[in-house]
Formats: sequence, structure tokens, C-alpha cells
Amino acid sequence: MAQPRHGDLVLARFNAYLNADTPAAFAPAQQPETLYNSYATLTAALQELASAYPTLCELRSIGQSRQGRELWVMRITDNPGMEEAEPEFKYISTMHGDEPVGTELTLYLIQRLLEHYDDDARMAYLVDNTDISILPLMNPDGRENGTRENANGRDLNRVFPVYPRDFTQTIFEAPLNTSGRQPEVRHVMEWSAANSFVLSANLHTGALLVNYPYDEDGRPSGANAPSPDDALFRVISLQYAQENPPMFASSLFPNGISNGSDWFAIDGGMQDWNYRFLTCAEVTIELSNTKRPNATTLPQFWEDNEESLVRYMEAVHEYGVRGIITDRSTDEPVWARVTVTGNTQPVLSDPGIGDYYRLLLPGAYTLRFESPGYILFTAANIDVASGTPTVVDVSLSTGDLNGDTRVNAVDVQSIVAALLRGDTAQGSPYDVDGRGVTSTDLQRIVNIALGRGGDL
Repeated sequence: MAQPRHGDLVLARFNAYLNADTPAAFAPAQQPETLYNSYATLTAALQELASAYPTLCELRSIGQSRQGRELWVMRITDNPGMEEAEPEFKYISTMHGDEPVGTELTLYLIQRLLEHYDDDARMAYLVDNTDISILPLMNPDGRENGTRENANGRDLNRVFPVYPRDFTQTIFEAPLNTSGRQPEVRHVMEWSAANSFVLSANLHTGALLVNYPYDEDGRPSGANAPSPDDALFRVISLQYAQENPPMFASSLFPNGISNGSDWFAIDGGMQDWNYRFLTCAEVTIELSNTKRPNATTLPQFWEDNEESLVRYMEAVHEYGVRGIITDRSTDEPVWARVTVTGNTQPVLSDPGIGDYYRLLLPGAYTLRFESPGYILFTAANIDVASGTPTVVDVSLSTGDLNGDTRVNAVDVQSIVAALLRGDTAQGSPYDVDGRGVTSTDLQRIVNIALGRGGDL
């Protein structure tokens, strides 16, 4: 059978999305088995779960919608009262108010994580080793009013900052700016920036696929716009799609996944902003070709997506490099930028703990660690296998080798002495750049002592 031309396939995909069926609200008598939650019943369900499992979760509002409804986030972890060296993960659903399936599925997921913590080893592992945040309803006004938009009539997935019009750097170089944003978007931006999310997804309906960055990169709509982590995104998107039989069997999207721009380009999307500005890997998951399917079908949607939702979360523990970045003199955590040679996308460590997580496919990599006031550190030839991240802890040096809070001739003499006695191995206390003790280390210390900075 002849394959459709790419242009024809793009048009078919876009038309299917535009024409997604949105039935009128069903009366309770038509759906006796299962009802969609209203904002009020969702709130009650979340509060009940938080009350029942206080040692595993905490419920908080990250702000109010335009009409004063709370944006509830359920944080699930084994020690909800503290921050630990664990990867932070998030699901956000229903930023379009007329797409409620994800709200129900994320509530079911919360229930599974909490109610089966004691009898399901996978749930216990995720809760014990991940800092999970779930926002089931980002647009409560739209949900209650039956509209895609919020109460100001704005599509929340078109009003996030746009690269490069609104920003050109990450939060590491430029402060967060929420001026002029819709209230729901502002709250999500502030909450996301206050955390160090590693992996996330936002849930929609109107199509059936996993959509990954970029949604827009200056190319025409319908053209592939790969990110620096394109291969990684395809793998983790497939990790979701292959566990969802209808999605994986898609006739429009091979294996149920697509680059965002290759489907259709959008400006102001949450996915690209998270990836570009916060350095958090995010995908968009479309759960149903029908925007609001009959509520009696929700059990089938849960059956189709339950394993996918879990497997996608597990990806944060299965790929790449992780570790803790500290100050060599004080052992305090350092907020640092981590880059991979040959890849322009950075990730950032958590400023409170110092832990970082760079999702990478199997291979050998060279990583660079940098932070203002510290000497650039390089970790070369790091082998990454499949299934378990490689641990690379790093201590960054200011050039103060003797701990007297100053960089001066004493520190220069320490490096010279190390070179003369052959104490030059990588990992030596005098190896300030990760490459072993060489004349480069000496020059860096001299530059700092003379006030010229430590980078060469």
C-alpha cells in the first residue's frame, strides 16, 4: 500500500485535531457508573487523600485562578516535610478546561501511588525515591465554565513566554519574569521555577499521541523541529506510547509519537518554555481523539494509560547521569549548570540540595560543571548504561585550597608543590578542574589570585 505524502499526513493530523469531537455535558442519568469530577468534588477527593496519607503526601494551592479557584498540587514522596536528593517529577493536566480526561487519570494515579504504597513495590520505589508533584486541574475556571480558555478568554497553552521573543537564556542566567501573564500561567511558572523538576508531562485531549519538543523553532508548521535531546525525547515518548495500545497503533503518528512542530507549530506553549527556560524535559500527552468522551469510558482510558503513566515516571530513574554538586571547601550545595559536550541543552542542579539529573541515552559523555565564582570542572569519558543512572558527584573549587576563604600566594604555592612532588592524579585535592593537576590548574589559581578570574 502506498504511503501518504508527508504534507498530506500533516494536514490529516491537523484536521483531526481541529475536528475533535466535544460532546455536550452528559446528565448524571446517562453515566451511572462514573462521573467526571467537578472542581468541588476534585477538591474534596484530594483533601480526603491528603488527610488519609499525611506521611506520604501534602496538598497545597500554588495560587488562585482568575475566578478565585485554587490550583491544587498534590506532592507525593516518603518525606513530604523535607527536601531530599531525589529527582523531581510533575504531571499537569487540563490547562484546557474542556479536556477533563487527564484530571481523572491523574486523580486515579494519585490514588494508586498512595493506596498501594504498602503492597506494590513499584509504587513504593517511586514514592521513596522520587519527589512527585501532580496538578490535576490547571484551568479550574475553564473546567467549570465548559470552555477551553480561562475566565479571561485566553488559551493557557498559547501565553507562556516565547523563545527568542521573550527570553534567550535559562533561569540560571536570567531571572523569572511573569509580568503580564495570565494568573494560572503565572502561578505555574512561579511554582515550576521554585522547584527543580527533571521530567514532566502535560495532559490534553483532542488527539492521541505523545508530542515532544520543539513545538516551535522558527520552522514552518508541519516541519520537524528537533531539540538537542531529540533522540532522548523519542525514547521516553515511546516509553509512554508503547504501553498504550490505541496510541501505539496510531495511523496518523508512527508508534503514537511526534515532534511538536512536525504535527503543527504553536507559540507560547508550556512544553517548550519548561525545556528551554527551566531545563526540564517535558512532553505533551494527548489522551483521546474525543475531547470530552462519555464518562462511562473513563475506566477504559485508565486501563489504556495506567501503565504508561507509571512507565513515564520511571524514566527519571533509568537514563543518564546524576550526582550532587558541592563547594569543595564548605561541602555546601552549589547551584550549577551542567552541560554535555556536543549538546547545547543544559540542566541545573537544585540550589538547596545540589543534586542534578542529566537524562542521557547510553553512551560515553564529557560533562562540564560551572557556577559563578567557581572554576569550571570537567568530567570526561563518563559511561552511561541503560537502566540505571551513572553517579558523578562533583566538588567545585573557588581556588581556595587551604580553606582560609582567600585565594592568594599560599594557594599558588600549594599547586606548585603538588606539581613538584607528582601529586597530579585526577581527584587530587589540587585538581581544581577535573583534568588532573597540571599547569592549567596553576594558571587558574594565579588568575584568581590576581583578580583575573579562573576560566581559561
